Amino acid sequence: MMSPLPASKWNYSTAAHLLNRAGFGGTPDDVQKLLNLGLDGAVSYFVDYEKIPDDTAPPDWAKPNLRRADYQRQLQDLNRQERAALTEDEKTKIAGRRRDLQQQFQREMTLQLLQMRAAWIERMATGPRPLQEKLTLFWHGHFATSIVKVRETYFMWRQIQTFRQLASANWRDLLESVATDPAMLIWLDQAQSRKEHPNENFARESMELFTLGEGHYSEKDVTEAARAMTGWSLDRETESYRYRLFLHDNGIKTVLGLTGPLTGSDVLAQIVAQPQSSRFITGKLWKFFAQDEADPQWIEALADVFRSYNHNFQPFLRALFRSEEFYSDKVMASQVKSPVQWLVSSIRMLGRPMPPPAVSIEMLSSLGQDLLAPPNVKGWDGGLSWITTNTLLSRYNQASVLVMGQGELMASPGPGPGQAMLAQRANQMARLMQPVNVNHIVTREQRQDKDLLLASLEKRFLRAPLSQNHRQVLRDYLSQREKLGDDDIRHAIRLLLATPEFQVS
Repeated sequence: MMSPLPASKWNYSTAAHLLNRAGFGGTPDDVQKLLNLGLDGAVSYFVDYEKIPDDTAPPDWAKPNLRRADYQRQLQDLNRQERAALTEDEKTKIAGRRRDLQQQFQREMTLQLLQMRAAWIERMATGPRPLQEKLTLFWHGHFATSIVKVRETYFMWRQIQTFRQLASANWRDLLESVATDPAMLIWLDQAQSRKEHPNENFARESMELFTLGEGHYSEKDVTEAARAMTGWSLDRETESYRYRLFLHDNGIKTVLGLTGPLTGSDVLAQIVAQPQSSRFITGKLWKFFAQDEADPQWIEALADVFRSYNHNFQPFLRALFRSEEFYSDKVMASQVKSPVQWLVSSIRMLGRPMPPPAVSIEMLSSLGQDLLAPPNVKGWDGGLSWITTNTLLSRYNQASVLVMGQGELMASPGPGPGQAMLAQRANQMARLMQPVNVNHIVTREQRQDKDLLLASLEKRFLRAPLSQNHRQVLRDYLSQREKLGDDDIRHAIRLLLATPEFQVS
């Protein structure tokens, strides 16, 4: 069982740890507010987020995409005209109009994707419910679905909304919603599955990647589950899930020991009933919020707690964030920041506005985390995989842009159409960025005492003490300045953000 953190251990360091892991970090004032709430109050602030009003409005285009239906009609009309054309000149003109229409629609989709990514980053940085957004990010990586194949921004927006609405709800309810989500139906080809030819993609990945893990199901379980899931389909006219009874296999199936005329819902219920399902999902949550590795006995304890709460995530997370194990020395200051965590926490700690959307998105892309476009069905590996020679150099470079302003992003085009243009625009905007206002970070007294300044910067930006060598580098830099100006302090912050200690939380 989880042991509650003793009241004597609730201090500035543990409050900062909770702020970083359950949210996206913040300033010393933010940490102090959590500290003043006490452990239970601080955990409640994060976990009971539904009590906090959130009036964030959806984008104008976030509705069944009538523009897509209109586009399809125009395209079909052009195709009919081309077939009926009598001369090559007429066919060429029609082909040109079709190409222009396709390019126009693709530009609209690219702009919507830009807006959606930027709005989500902004919400993570300034929204009133940090844990809800942190969980939404987790589920996005867990049920990794990409715009590259889905191609519909509205479908991706709907999926993210599903993750947000059910972020801390019931495990089976979440699985049911994801299974019938339009983006997922396209992503894993479930919309194409029918009783004559069941598609096994979703059935397989739902067991291997989403709920059980390799070695905890058989090939027979996959083929039988695929049969049970036939009928889950997509209505392209209404752009919504539709159950098509005539596509469903009504025969007898056996999945994970359960036999009968099973439906997809029956299969998901049977999966959730497996003890391994609780181990698998709580283990992934522990990895996301705490540390990469965990003792099997600890994972079993997590699973037991999760089952005791009837597979509801909210009370499980409350117990997790109150546990002494979550605040152990081996967990605190041990997790490599994901690109999203790195960017959002940097913005919050610096107290600066979010960079222009194109800049923020390009920063994440160069660090290896394209929101709404995970690299594959497994999502992002996380942990030390975030750190390579190239991405580490990008972190240092981008830290300079965030602190000093007017810099280059080392931008490189990401996946999808229009990315080269966006990368170029991002660099143009980065050159116009303003530097950080250091008056929000240091006091007049700290400017006059370099030891006090260094201690203040460490407290604000780090969750582990600087190594002796890195502290000496900063001391040497500051000692060379007789009187510290704004740029001198910015350079000191830039150097601190380039330390290994800043790359972990």
